Amino acid sequence: MFRDGVLSGKKILVTGGGTGLGRAMTERFMQLGAEAVICGRRKALLDETAEELRRATGGAISTYAVDIRDSAAVDHMVEEIFASGPLTGLVNNAAGNFISRTQDLSPRGFDAIANIVMHGTFYVTHAVGRRWIAAGLPGSVVSITVTWVRNGSPFVVPSAMSKSAINAMTMSLAAEWGRYGIRLNSIAPGVIPTEGASKRLAPGQEPGERTLKDNPQGRVGRMHELQNLATFLMADGCEWLSGETIALDGAQALAMGGNFYELRAWGDAEWERARASIQSQNARDRAQRA
Repeated sequence: MFRDGVLSGKKILVTGGGTGLGRAMTERFMQLGAEAVICGRRKALLDETAEELRRATGGAISTYAVDIRDSAAVDHMVEEIFASGPLTGLVNNAAGNFISRTQDLSPRGFDAIANIVMHGTFYVTHAVGRRWIAAGLPGSVVSITVTWVRNGSPFVVPSAMSKSAINAMTMSLAAEWGRYGIRLNSIAPGVIPTEGASKRLAPGQEPGERTLKDNPQGRVGRMHELQNLATFLMADGCEWLSGETIALDGAQALAMGGNFYELRAWGDAEWERARASIQSQNARDRAQRA
């Protein structure tokens, strides 16, 4: 789809780049000539991913362990990155989510999502963007959102609210920062199965099981489709595209709403099983980080 080296000379930071969608986008950027920077909370995992991607692509990649909920830590990271050469692009991919009846949420549960998705995304975008402006440099920001920013979603209210904030940021800063040559766009993917999302959003189901039944194209998304769209938004040639959210979901949101409305049929027993499954997965993740 793209000529070799289409991203040569680009330097792109991908938050949450160690696994899943972030890793896949990083790999494609490197295959096409970009220098990559990935960040996340687990340094060992990031370094393992970086070594694998170096071997697979022959490209350059560096890693930073950072909690994007910490604005000072984010600013320090971005300062270090720019010291070795400015970024040309940013992918806001780091996120968190889980299903829950909203009446069962605690303030801590809400903050766990909002602090990563809304606050963290702003902190990174702000730290990168103000350096572009100060240096008189253009840049491209791509944020991963959801189709629910257009119609909301029950049972994932912290995520729906926080992703809607990113959608508002994308439109607002596209208008405010356009004069500096900085553009912002968002991708709202449908279901592209990854391990983490499947365990917290569809416990007890096979990844993509509902999508196979409901999607107009009768399938889940494929990773290369996301990779190609992210590459298009990072590459030169269509700089007038800014402030847009592009759904990549086979029209599922148009046909079925693209959210978690069907969970209204669950009763207490189903929610208790889901909660136990998510808590068990969270405990395993904490053990891996320890």
